[in-house]
Amino acid sequence: MSDLSLIVKAYDVRGTVPEQWDERTAEALGAAFAQLLTSSADGRDTVLITHDMRDSSPGLAAAFAAGVRTEGMSVIETGLGSTDMLYYASGALDLPGAMFTASHNPAQYNGIKMCRAGARPIGQDSGLAELRDRAQALLDKSDPAEKPDASDRTESVGEARSSAERRDLLPDYAAHLRALVDLSTIRPLKVVVDAGNGMGGYTVPAVLGDAVLPALPLTIVPLYFELDGSFPNHEANPLDPANLVDLQAAVREHGADLGLAFDGDADRCFVIDERGEAVSPSAITALVAARELAKHPGSTIIHNLITSSAVPEIVREHGGEPVRSRVGHSFIKAEMARTNAVFGGEHSAHYYFRDFWFADTGMLAAMHVLAALGEQARPLSELAHEYERYVASGEINSTVADQSAKLAEVEQAYPDAQTDELDGLTIRFADGAWINLRPSNTEPLLRLNVEAPTGQRMVALRDEVLGIVRR
Repeated sequence: MSDLSLIVKAYDVRGTVPEQWDERTAEALGAAFAQLLTSSADGRDTVLITHDMRDSSPGLAAAFAAGVRTEGMSVIETGLGSTDMLYYASGALDLPGAMFTASHNPAQYNGIKMCRAGARPIGQDSGLAELRDRAQALLDKSDPAEKPDASDRTESVGEARSSAERRDLLPDYAAHLRALVDLSTIRPLKVVVDAGNGMGGYTVPAVLGDAVLPALPLTIVPLYFELDGSFPNHEANPLDPANLVDLQAAVREHGADLGLAFDGDADRCFVIDERGEAVSPSAITALVAARELAKHPGSTIIHNLITSSAVPEIVREHGGEPVRSRVGHSFIKAEMARTNAVFGGEHSAHYYFRDFWFADTGMLAAMHVLAALGEQARPLSELAHEYERYVASGEINSTVADQSAKLAEVEQAYPDAQTDELDGLTIRFADGAWINLRPSNTEPLLRLNVEAPTGQRMVALRDEVLGIVRR
């Protein structure tokens, strides 16, 4: 019996296949998704379904589609795609959708990212918990021995009560992004792109290359564009510096202007400068924010609380209104919608755009970087330096038995500093340094981020806090 509490997380479904979930589970989740949508009376009768390149994705997506159709809702199967392509389709067609991917997780994992019409997110507090309970009830009362094979599900007249169609949305997705950022007049750039054998290998040729639309003044040097859910070269997780090594070497080898690294479902993008050095997602957030504020003066920009202090500083300098958010895409998207923000960025390289239905897209962020670089003559390292003012530790995890006790102990160690508890514990110091210590939602961990005006101050503060947390 599947225990859905193990795989239904705060923002999506994620687990190993077939140990934690399989096609039977996917069918129940599809039926529950349709029930959730019809119970909310939003008037939609069709669900979009997209999947990534993992071996288990087509079967899970087909089973989910069968479950949706048993509840009388129709299905549009878009086939292979990135997560932001699913968000594009949900926004452009004003339909709910489901993306089958485990993003940056290893090959044995798979998952589902779901949204309502207009790419509105579904998280624990906005329907995911109810969906889990509905699907669990369906699984609990069913007999696996009586269920048809996955190959029979989509054709079973007795089960399906609606239609299914296939539609290729890649050209429309590419055209939409090209319309948002004009790259046709920038100076020629050489760009190394590491797709990590993920969906960037499918979308980059369409958006940045000439596979679908006229060529841009870009020379693309591809790394690992072959779609392969076993990830034979490295994990498709650019948050881990080990997975950037090949890209960094290729940028230097080819004398490229920059490098781009996408995660498995291509909704996140990391940037490497011409020296082979990583550009922090905080600097990219500030750069894109400045560009968006030039088009939309006085607008709101969302940033999560562990992006660099440079982000709100630069937003204010460009006439914008920075709004601080908790970490996590459901919180960012909620703040984006509440404030009608033009843009939002996270330390994890998720970037959100009002022009993209408040959803996240790594591709659009990459296009802004290409435009900013190509519209002037300096190398990326010099351009990015304008947006990097502090030294950050990166996220450091510590196993802690009593998270609350340790948080209190750290807070007591700095009685004269400014504190807040928007997301975990944030402590700010008079010299501009700060720490954030957040408990994990799923593990006995505390996650530490430290930033300071100098490297020496950052290291000293980092080690001091870790000494308290780990003793």
